[in-house]
Amino acid sequence: MNVPSPNVLMLYPLFSAESFWTFGESCKVLGVKRPAAPLGLITVAAMLPESWTVRLIDCNTASFNDEDLAWADVVFTGGMMPQQADTLRLIELCRAAGKPVVVGGPDPTSSPHIYERADFRVLGEAESVIDEFIAAWEGGARSGVFTAPKFQADVTKTPVPRFDLLKFEDYLYLGVQYSRGCPFTCEFCDIIELYGRVPRTKTIEQMFVELERLYQMGYRGHLDFVDDNFIGNKKSLRQFLPKLAEWQRTHGYPFELSTEASVNLADDPELLDLMGAANFFAIFVGIESPDPATLVAMRKKQNTRRNIAESIHKIYAAGMLVTAGFIVGFDNEKVSMADAMIDFIEEAAIPVSMVGLLYALPNTQLTRRLEREGRLHAGHDVAPTIGADQCTAGINFDPVRPLRDILTDYKRVLEHVYSPAAYAGRVDRLMTLLDRSRQRHELAEGDIRAKLGAMETVHRVVSALPEARGPLWQTFMNCAKRDTSSARIAVQMIAAYAHLGPFSRKVIAAIDERLAALDEQIPSPAVAAGAIEARHLA
Repeated sequence: MNVPSPNVLMLYPLFSAESFWTFGESCKVLGVKRPAAPLGLITVAAMLPESWTVRLIDCNTASFNDEDLAWADVVFTGGMMPQQADTLRLIELCRAAGKPVVVGGPDPTSSPHIYERADFRVLGEAESVIDEFIAAWEGGARSGVFTAPKFQADVTKTPVPRFDLLKFEDYLYLGVQYSRGCPFTCEFCDIIELYGRVPRTKTIEQMFVELERLYQMGYRGHLDFVDDNFIGNKKSLRQFLPKLAEWQRTHGYPFELSTEASVNLADDPELLDLMGAANFFAIFVGIESPDPATLVAMRKKQNTRRNIAESIHKIYAAGMLVTAGFIVGFDNEKVSMADAMIDFIEEAAIPVSMVGLLYALPNTQLTRRLEREGRLHAGHDVAPTIGADQCTAGINFDPVRPLRDILTDYKRVLEHVYSPAAYAGRVDRLMTLLDRSRQRHELAEGDIRAKLGAMETVHRVVSALPEARGPLWQTFMNCAKRDTSSARIAVQMIAAYAHLGPFSRKVIAAIDERLAALDEQIPSPAVAAGAIEARHLA
């Protein structure tokens, strides 16, 4: 059957709830619309036949209208759990317009039953199954489910993403992917369920084709390696990093690099030196908890048998700042959890600390255990409603500790960590620990962030947040006196506070509402005594 080549409209769904990750106000200060570009969709776009015409609309940065839908023969959409609500909305819009819709990505893969209204579901890693979908479409099929075998995608065959579909100026940074998967077994994490425990890497030649493509397209600035754990395959990484450093040097250091890695990176001085030489400036580390017993219980043993704060300081000494994730609500937490977490964040001097409530993600070891124990709430895999996210709607199960204690601890952590004085103090201490002598300090001409004067950026933030004016200005001035590199990183941290400060206060207000609701459910002593007596009489 000869089917004309289709017009493909790719719609990247809205992140329905604000979170610590959205950085909305910070993006405004820095003159962009969103932190990160939709790497997954533009990678899938590159897997489609060249004869298929593709357009991309990021619903987080632009709107689409009836004319866009009328142009399309088929719509691709999908994403992560925080995008679930909008993905379902887009599916219904497409159905109403009579347009076949294809859904895929991490959340449809983890919870395919939620997306049954989509005409096509492409589940798992697209490389292993996209050809089946293409053949079905070209054969006239207008519905179907295509499920990839787990962890078998050959990433050495992954094409260069369609960077041409992006508007670079809309984003704080762009992303590339070197490896997929993580060797560890953290109970709460869905990465190993989606991508496996044996990290697969692209070839070195493959990566340089991608980097060269971005370079030739004129992109300069922050480039994020979106890997689940960048150091998961150290053997391959040791071969890649020296060549990456040489590529950066010969091209005039067009990119400042960031990524995600496990904290055991600090155990490897060679890797730290190689990453510094390649111009990495920031690492996200999942710390989760400062308590060793809690870490063991969640199967995050790579964070035990070490002083985590000292490990963070080693990464600082290699010239890379650390942002970190923390979670409140694990079964093994102690009553002193809030104090321990606050003390650790201060000792480690981590300004950007993403603190959230534990949320049992679909298809994880944690979720399966909670289900066996009869503790998992109904609808656990339905994304939190619009206006709520993991920070405000976490704990979708019956916890071991009283929920009130968990919420109270969580509130205390946020109140301290994101108070202006505490945040500014951590930025100041970070700058004394961060050794930027290995890294290239200035970006090439054309980077949107480089064009913003440091004084102007700080002024924008403190004008919007007068309560933070004193601490943030003092920190900026302290850093400016040290060296220009220190001041430049400090400005980035201050810009981050434009979002983190106000958002933390929104979360605290939401937690207060949850605490008030819990208090309303607690009967008075007289009512409780009456209920006990009634049970005895019965």
